[in-house]
Amino acid sequence: MQRFFVEKHQIDETGKTIRLTGGDYNHMKNVLRMKPGEEVWISDGDSLEYYCSVASYGENEAVLHIYYAQETQYELPGQIFLFQGLPKGDKMELIIQKAVELGAYAIIPVEMKRCVVKLDDKKADKKIARWQQIAESAAKQSKRMIIPEVRPVMKLPQALEAAGKLDVCFLPYECAEGMQKTRELITSVKPGQRVGIFIGPEGGFEEAEVALAQELANAQILSLGKRILRTETAGMTMLSVLMMHLEFCGCK
Repeated sequence: MQRFFVEKHQIDETGKTIRLTGGDYNHMKNVLRMKPGEEVWISDGDSLEYYCSVASYGENEAVLHIYYAQETQYELPGQIFLFQGLPKGDKMELIIQKAVELGAYAIIPVEMKRCVVKLDDKKADKKIARWQQIAESAAKQSKRMIIPEVRPVMKLPQALEAAGKLDVCFLPYECAEGMQKTRELITSVKPGQRVGIFIGPEGGFEEAEVALAQELANAQILSLGKRILRTETAGMTMLSVLMMHLEFCGCK
């Protein structure tokens, strides 16, 4: 069943209606060609979802009838921030899509020394807009209750300063050793904490960057195993492990 996101002011609890406008209205009417009576889920971007049907179409809006609302627990019991070193080509699109599916709260593109890609302000703005669309589509597909934000591109020191305000910060590094330490670090994460993950670009981190991460963000250096992972794989691996750990914690 299709899912759409709305702002709370678009919801009329008393009249049991929701008004869908903008791109979502166009997508529902002209792309999906949904007819009156067809059913959809609507998220308020927080904790409520509404089971609705299409009531009618106006000139610039779709009017939906609310059958009922329910609180959901689709989101992870913690916020994960993915600080991703800018990769080459279209890899960032895949990274964002999968990060959203795996529960990331926000994705922050980061310029690092070994990044091949360099974005000026104009290119960065266009990229961010495109990446945010991908995040929204992935959020709809995976039944997220929020649309994770793709934030503006940051320089590494700026990103580390932001990560230093989080509860925990992890940096997978190919020179790190010991999966036992990785297990201890992952299982130390508690529900409700805000967790940062730093993933290097194709060339990985320079030693000076790892040292800076430890200094500015108290980053915990860990191993993801004996194999070298691609940048698009490393983030998914960390997110998968943290997702499972937090989901298990939520089952207790």
